[in-house]
Amino acid sequence: MISVVINTYNAERHLEAVLRSVKAFDEVVICDMESTDGTLDIARRYGCRIVTFPKGDCVSAEPARTFAIQSATHPWVLVVDADELVPDALREYLYAQVQRADAPAGIWIPRKNYFMNRLMHCHYPDYLLRFFVREGTVWPPYVHTFPVVKGRTEHIPARRMDLAFEHLAKDGVADILRKTNLYTENELEKKRDKRYGLLAFLWRPFFRFFKAYVLKGGFRDGLPGFIRACLEGHYQFIMLAKMAERRAL
Repeated sequence: MISVVINTYNAERHLEAVLRSVKAFDEVVICDMESTDGTLDIARRYGCRIVTFPKGDCVSAEPARTFAIQSATHPWVLVVDADELVPDALREYLYAQVQRADAPAGIWIPRKNYFMNRLMHCHYPDYLLRFFVREGTVWPPYVHTFPVVKGRTEHIPARRMDLAFEHLAKDGVADILRKTNLYTENELEKKRDKRYGLLAFLWRPFFRFFKAYVLKGGFRDGLPGFIRACLEGHYQFIMLAKMAERRAL
């Protein structure tokens, strides 16, 4: 009834823990982008069905998402990253939802993120549209996008933290800076028709900082919350700088 789909590329670090958390679903599909580490050995050991998507110059999983989703054999799909745990309570909740006569076509699931060993208030609930009907669902091939689902969607209440994905990545400052460089490159294609003026260089970074630190409660996380909010603003500045550079070339 429900297929779990996991996109992987050199994901051996957390994959075994992730697969243990999803083993009770009807099917687990690994869509691998030509890993060179032990990812596929772990997947085979857990009896996963493996499909391959050529990595090429992909810097994120999004170009392979639609292919991975359509590789599933069950009508409902739960997309899980290779560094996310699925709690038993979430699995039970999703199976209950698909039994409803008025079941939504998609469900937004909260995720718990950590930084400097603290749960980040500014990154919770971090809603992700990761559960949906397989038929007709497509995923735009750009970083930081969500699938396009045919039909109504619902959000799991943020107060249900027992149903949230557990993000194992726990990225440090160096990881975030590395991903900022990679992901902003992909953002250039997604935003290629947009034009931003000088004020955007002040407003967009400041607003992302303000949103993370004040509106979403990052101030409750002390110094780690302040640093994380600054990195949110930094991401926006780097993206805008790269867009301006591309137009100047």
